[in-house]
Amino acid sequence: MAKRAVRFILGVLVFAVLVSIAGFALMYMMVGREPSVSRNSTLVLRLDDDLAEVPTDGVVQQILAANQPSGLPAVLEALHKAKVDRRIQAVIVMPSGLKASYWAKVQEVHDAILDYRKSGKPAVAFLEYSGEKEYLIASACSKVLLMPSAPLDLNGLATYEVFLRGTLDKIGLYPDFLHIGDYKTAYNAFTEKGFTKAHREVTESMTKDLYDQLVRGIAEGRKKTEAEVRALIDQGPFLPDEALRVGLVDDLAYVDQIDDKAHLPGGKLTRLEADDYARVSPASLGLNRGPRIAVIYASGVIASGKGGYDPLMGGVLGADTLIEHIRAARADS
Repeated sequence: MAKRAVRFILGVLVFAVLVSIAGFALMYMMVGREPSVSRNSTLVLRLDDDLAEVPTDGVVQQILAANQPSGLPAVLEALHKAKVDRRIQAVIVMPSGLKASYWAKVQEVHDAILDYRKSGKPAVAFLEYSGEKEYLIASACSKVLLMPSAPLDLNGLATYEVFLRGTLDKIGLYPDFLHIGDYKTAYNAFTEKGFTKAHREVTESMTKDLYDQLVRGIAEGRKKTEAEVRALIDQGPFLPDEALRVGLVDDLAYVDQIDDKAHLPGGKLTRLEADDYARVSPASLGLNRGPRIAVIYASGVIASGKGGYDPLMGGVLGADTLIEHIRAARADS
């Protein structure tokens, strides 16, 4: 009786494993197959994460990704493909919640939209909410739509720092860190009670430079002078009607009104989500042929040994793994 029960349990486990393997294989085949893209399609890009440069390290995510790019690389590749794909008539960009994204990533998406528009195809931005990052991306589009119930939170840039040395002194703790160079400010939050001269210099310089780039990008996109954009930013944030009146957006629309307000060619839009379009290989559009430039993403906490993913620390940049990638790139003719 006991042997029969053991055989039954083992049989159930083996069956479950086989079903799981078959399920993953089916998912891989379904996800990996290129979608059918109809003529006059409109690509929809939803930018609602931190535009990660490296994919999620979870096992299931890797299987579903099927070697497709994700995050920032996926957005850039989608725009690159849409530029030459005759089946794509337009792009709708929907940026929201980009607070965690680095400005360099936002600028890269902004520039990729401008490059896409060289094809002569329109790009329409739809803003459910917009701060400076979302609006910089939207300003690269040929038309900007803002939701009637959402403000345009455009009011400039500022940098904030927290200094804890005084707090640590009160509880009797002394922060002991190695410090090399006046401009190495990572530990100033613990060792200083305020800005050092070098810390203030680098912070003000970076903030001003970023602000100048923001103003320049908006001015070029909205056909205004930089002086006009600076004056508008000083007046922000804007209610929807005010944003429309001063020419920062072209129209107000809810999400179900995009088709009517975008005025794209072809009338009713045939939407194509970016996740589906990611399965269209660049090679099928005549891209990525000939010599290539290898890009190695060095992302995560720097450590010895192999790279990987730590549940507590996130991505780990292992020296051995990075060296392997560099050597592989060197050996690839």
